[in-house]
Amino acid sequence: MNEVVGRDDLLLLTLDTLRYDVAVALAAEGRLPNLAAHLPGGTWEKRHAPGSFTYASHQAMFAGFLPTPAAPGPHPRLFASRFAGSETTERRTFVFDNPDLVSALAEHGYRTVCVGGVGFFNKQGALGSVLPGLFQESHWEPEFSVASPTSFESQVARAERIVTELPAEERLFLFLNASALHQPNWFHLPGATREAGDSLVTHAAALVYIDRHIGRLFAAMSSRRRCFAVVCSDHGTTYGEDGYTGHRLGHEAVWTVPYSHFFLEPSA
Repeated sequence: MNEVVGRDDLLLLTLDTLRYDVAVALAAEGRLPNLAAHLPGGTWEKRHAPGSFTYASHQAMFAGFLPTPAAPGPHPRLFASRFAGSETTERRTFVFDNPDLVSALAEHGYRTVCVGGVGFFNKQGALGSVLPGLFQESHWEPEFSVASPTSFESQVARAERIVTELPAEERLFLFLNASALHQPNWFHLPGATREAGDSLVTHAAALVYIDRHIGRLFAAMSSRRRCFAVVCSDHGTTYGEDGYTGHRLGHEAVWTVPYSHFFLEPSA
């Protein structure tokens, strides 16, 4: 990462609330053609989330603690704040002295931009301002929120505008929190009703919806130079398993998440 940082643009895309089992099944069924085209081997990596809900997980990720491979470690990290005794920092790790990756990248000449999604990024109160406040520039609109059936395409359109307006020589770190998978997601399944509510099927439909538009985001992020992309979930969620519904709880469906990182090569 010491070669990547300063050379390439960077994208961190969190597919908020995406379950590992749903992501793996859809990729295997060929229902995520745009995402699967970039996943190494066409498959997701199984990892453990650093937190069981959005705020906790993103605070950890911005400090360099991305989801951990679901196997005995230690597992070297891509990014790490300098910390005495760290067992997951190695020579290939981009080590910084700042408390968070966002401010570290700003010091390395990156324009840091947040395109928010769920409520922890809406800047409508003190708590919703903490995470976007790490960035030099942050964006949130009601059209990006969990209540919007067109949230992801609206977020992608904003990302396209950001890329277009940025000076060609300036490096970009874009963070986008996709809200479409978070409840409510029933409206992404044709024929579903509010009364029937959310389910694993509507959760899957939301991911298919994201895949339908994600090619535009990848094209924008690779339009200026090569881009290093991290795409992952911040946590999963439950739909009645073992009596649980939702997240911010200790269930396998919450802690197990899909993860991938890859390069987006410059557009021709």
